[in-house]
Amino acid sequence: MTAVRRQAALAPVLVFTTMVAAVISSLGAPLIPSISTDLHVPLSSAQWSLTAALLCGAVSAPIMGRLGDGPRRRETLLGGLAAVTLGGVIAAVAPSLGVLVAGRSLQGVGLGLVPLTMAAARDHLPRERVPSTIALLSVCAAAGVGAGYPISGLIADGLGLHAAFWFGALVSALALLCVFLVVPSSRSRPAAALDVTGAVLLAIGLIALLLAIAEGTAWGWTSPAVLGLLVLALVVLGGWIVQQLRTSAPLVELRLLRHPAVLTGDGCAIVLGVAMYMYLSGVTEYVQTPSAAGYGFGASVVVAGLSLVPFSIFSVTSSRLLPWLTTHVGRRGVLPVGCLVVAVAGAFFATFHTALWQAFVMMAILGVGLGATFAAIPGLVVGAVPESETGSAMGFYQVVRYVGFSLGSALAASILAGRTPSGQHLPTESGYTLVLWVAVAICIAAAGIAWVLPARGGARDPRAELLGEEEGELAGAGLVGPTSD
Repeated sequence: MTAVRRQAALAPVLVFTTMVAAVISSLGAPLIPSISTDLHVPLSSAQWSLTAALLCGAVSAPIMGRLGDGPRRRETLLGGLAAVTLGGVIAAVAPSLGVLVAGRSLQGVGLGLVPLTMAAARDHLPRERVPSTIALLSVCAAAGVGAGYPISGLIADGLGLHAAFWFGALVSALALLCVFLVVPSSRSRPAAALDVTGAVLLAIGLIALLLAIAEGTAWGWTSPAVLGLLVLALVVLGGWIVQQLRTSAPLVELRLLRHPAVLTGDGCAIVLGVAMYMYLSGVTEYVQTPSAAGYGFGASVVVAGLSLVPFSIFSVTSSRLLPWLTTHVGRRGVLPVGCLVVAVAGAFFATFHTALWQAFVMMAILGVGLGATFAAIPGLVVGAVPESETGSAMGFYQVVRYVGFSLGSALAASILAGRTPSGQHLPTESGYTLVLWVAVAICIAAAGIAWVLPARGGARDPRAELLGEEEGELAGAGLVGPTSD
């Protein structure tokens, strides 16, 4: 392949790789009932097919992001995709839940590829294309989750459970080939030291935290196991923060959080991650509830998955309107407006949920809000950090998103469990509306924080000492900008 063709194919390959990572990460969610039936395990045990992927994604993102800051970015991308492909094969032939979870864990490594694709875009694309491509990559990371639901549902419904995982192995192998042929080497970059101690501490802390979140409902939020995990997470992550601030080459440069732009972006990411998975969990389960329960539409897993198609479409579409939105509401107003649109989506379905089409409309509104915010946040973060910290900063951004996803899923499950009458398997209708209203309240609070926090930085641009010519172009494109208008 000629250099010109490789350059032309680079952005599509990075987008495809990001979509593959997102789609595969979501394969476990709609397939949990099928896994429970096929492998003869309880539904709560089958949930590990999703939890394991999120756990590995949260741990791998900052590690792969740091490796991507150095001369081995291409090799790290190839290694990550090889792990995802192997994981798909293992999951496809798994005879037991333990083997399936091992395969899904390897597939979860793919979630760590997203910051690498963003770093590659920043390094190898023409400067005028960097802002729009980074925004698109961020949105694809979220939209791919919505795309994974109907795709996996259709394949599993027509060809069986294992065919869905063979599909994951096939597309990840294709992405592996594309990266091998197109993505250039970064060997000219200086070596990026990997903070092994920080990586181990972060892994232990996140695993303890996400285990507690994932199993809180099943084990009991006040059980010794959950409380012990939460204490362990608090102690280890506290120690990790101290270690990161003291080491000369940290896994994540936490001092960057002193900049209002970075703190606002990461704060919104975790809050919107919570709301996103509360919505996805609540709505997809609601539409599948048999109408005999007095609510719900008795939809199949395929139809439930298709209800998320508007989410994916409008996420990508609204991300392309970011410059227009920035012009009309100002750079400081993009995140608050996006959070409020996400809140409107939940309020709409909490109020109107008597027809299936209303779920589709709700998902479209959700896509508009998340598309705009998830497109803006990476530019906000990237524009506030030195180029050498891009992979690390975006890796941390992915971590907080995955923590938000897990927390949102667990919070939805906890609320629904609390609204399930004794001796019954289905929650009351009020349980689902409560999930939605709680998410709405979270989004409104996030909008207020996103508006107030940047203003505390004053009129001075906190990135002045860090930004170079490229970041100025990002600001000019409307993806990053001053802390106040």
